[in-house]
Amino acid sequence: MGDLKLFRVTDGVAMEVPGASLAVERQVQSLIERNMEAMLGIRFLASEYETGPRHRGRIDSLGLDENGSPVIVEYKRRRDANVISQVFSYLSWLDDHRHEFTMLVQARLGSDAAASIEWGDPRLVCIAGDYTWHDEQAVGSMGRRIDLVRYRDFGDGLLTLELVASAPAPPSAVRRRATDRRARGAAASVASSQGVREVLEHLPDSLRDLYEELHSRLIAPGDVESVFKQHYIAYRRMVNIACVHFQPAGHTIVVYLKVDPSKVELRESFTRDVRDKGHWGTGDLEVRIKSRADLERAEKLIRLAYDAG
Repeated sequence: MGDLKLFRVTDGVAMEVPGASLAVERQVQSLIERNMEAMLGIRFLASEYETGPRHRGRIDSLGLDENGSPVIVEYKRRRDANVISQVFSYLSWLDDHRHEFTMLVQARLGSDAAASIEWGDPRLVCIAGDYTWHDEQAVGSMGRRIDLVRYRDFGDGLLTLELVASAPAPPSAVRRRATDRRARGAAASVASSQGVREVLEHLPDSLRDLYEELHSRLIAPGDVESVFKQHYIAYRRMVNIACVHFQPAGHTIVVYLKVDPSKVELRESFTRDVRDKGHWGTGDLEVRIKSRADLERAEKLIRLAYDAG
């Protein structure tokens, strides 16, 4: 998560395009809100949302991310602004006004989205032209999901959003081992409605080992975090790059990747275009992993998803 540089290459000669780390102005907020799903993987709900007399605030942007988590977005307009403390104060409003938020989601996105809100995992996103060293260091000790995103304007219609710091994912259950071998042997009967954590806990050893290796490859770049949802595990940078779902009865790990299926060669029983098919999580390319050989074949596709995220 270092300094981002942009170059224009002409006849083999690279010239750096200077970028301005400017204060986020109102028109930038409006641009991001109009394109929030494409830029941040967040479905926009409301702008300048009043929190009422008790909380005495106005939330810059409200949204719902691709995993169903409520999102509070704040734009830091001055380098010395204490926006991180401000967004934390808005969490208490969210806790007190779940019904109001649900009604907002239902009005903007429909009843299905409202019914699938993940209340246990709200996100805080701060967008700024720059951050202090103290801002970046503070994120890891907050104990909540918070992303610091840097905005830079390169002119000529070019702008970047760079994830410069992110709170760590919840403690992973990857290495937890079940002590009840009989329960583990009954993995085929475990329903996904019991939650992905419980499914993971009761996987057969061979499938769990395969998942641990997949997990290591998904987080290998260093800036990818895993987020446990009810029915799948999301791997995300600023947006999801992969969603992992288990099918113990078929001894299969199903991975949905942020990859355009039309850009890769599809292989029967291994990869599938799911753009028009419902599935858990996000991602247009389905990859079915049953063996280490499948995992090796998936390596290139995982890199493509990372580049797209």
